Amino acid sequence: MRSIRINLENGKLMGIFKVNILFFIISIFVFTKLNSPELYSQNQNQKCLICHGKPDFKLKNDDGSVKQLFVNDSLLARSPHSKISCYDCHNDIVEITAFGHKKNVNKVQCTRCHYENNPVGAPETEKYLEFQESVHQLELNKGNPNAPNCQSCHGSHDIVKRKSLSSLELKKKITQICAKCHLDIYAVYKNSIHGSELFEKNNADVPSCTDCHGEHTIKKHDDPLSSVYETKIYGTCGECHASEKIFEKYGIKSDKIKTYESSYHGIAVQFGEKTVANCASCHGVHDIRPQDDPASLINPANIVKTCGKCHPDANANYTMGKIHLNPHNEDSGSIYYISGFFKWLTLITIFLLAIHVMLDLFRKLKHKKALTK
Repeated sequence: MRSIRINLENGKLMGIFKVNILFFIISIFVFTKLNSPELYSQNQNQKCLICHGKPDFKLKNDDGSVKQLFVNDSLLARSPHSKISCYDCHNDIVEITAFGHKKNVNKVQCTRCHYENNPVGAPETEKYLEFQESVHQLELNKGNPNAPNCQSCHGSHDIVKRKSLSSLELKKKITQICAKCHLDIYAVYKNSIHGSELFEKNNADVPSCTDCHGEHTIKKHDDPLSSVYETKIYGTCGECHASEKIFEKYGIKSDKIKTYESSYHGIAVQFGEKTVANCASCHGVHDIRPQDDPASLINPANIVKTCGKCHPDANANYTMGKIHLNPHNEDSGSIYYISGFFKWLTLITIFLLAIHVMLDLFRKLKHKKALTK
């Protein structure tokens, strides 16, 4: 009887012990969740959203302009920064009272997290260092209030991961972002062969702004390091127009760059000459159009005017010749046969000259041998 009672008491103690262990595990789990960085940032953000979560929250500046201060919490929750708090970026705001926070809030510095070997797990990149040498940063250094910074292009609370967009969506978004400052250029580009292919035909293979100008490395077009500098632009165009992939897909000849390089203009450019014609000189910059378009700079009706920018004496004869000639291609017409004739003439001449030299050498050796006898 006594042993039964002891067993019952031991069973109760074991049950109490198991309950305590379970309670302890649950407590640890709850404590961990309550103190997780995600939940902490959410709690901190809720303070800010008391005001900034109101759609009509705005501030009127001294110059009369209105600054929107509303933060869309649902967009923020879908952004790459959803797990960090407002304070992580706006670290100069150290106190929030019933009357809000200080008025003069500093601009967010993305380099607080985005640098090599950062401890917070942000993407490690040198893009910020590249941006320091760009035309946009140089304008910011001059105090230009309209020059773009990181947030101007990437957004602030509504940042979207690049990989979340398709190639087509990304190219369209890039051109529209650049249009916020370069609206006149955007309007011209949209009606060009590249822009119409992108927006009307949803072709993601055509170049957008960054394909030609770069992303964080954008420089002025007259900067020798720019990808659209006079002596470099044909190489930039060649990224697409010398591509076999583009040729196979669209039937666009991929020898345009090679034929340009072998032309008078191309050879001069390769020697560093900046005043000769390059791709943009003839085809245009943002307003490139197909040759059969009446507004195209290379339309037969406009050739004289286009060439006349460099050659004041240009006349109708300029429209009669072929451009981008490849002497090794039958499409070049008589040039192909003339080139072939001179090629074989040169080879035969060299061959006969070699025979002549050998025969002459043999004769001299034979004559010298006869004299020694």
